[in-house]
Amino acid sequence: MKTAISIPNPISEAAEQLARKLGMTLSELYTAAISAYMVSHQPDITEKLNRIYEKESSSADSALINVQFASSDNETW
Repeated sequence: MKTAISIPNPISEAAEQLARKLGMTLSELYTAAISAYMVSHQPDITEKLNRIYEKESSSADSALINVQFASSDNETW
């Protein structure tokens, strides 16, 4: 997808230099930068899990644990 955006000259020139230094195209650099920015603004996964486990138990079912142990008895490592 092609998108037209306006970037101030000093930032554009610095981005071109960095892309050359990293052996990337300018499109690859901008894609990586925007991706990193989006990831940094997503809610923290730990926070989400903490909210879930405030209401749900995080302990494993004992029957499931017994089945897993029983099924691994014949395995060689």
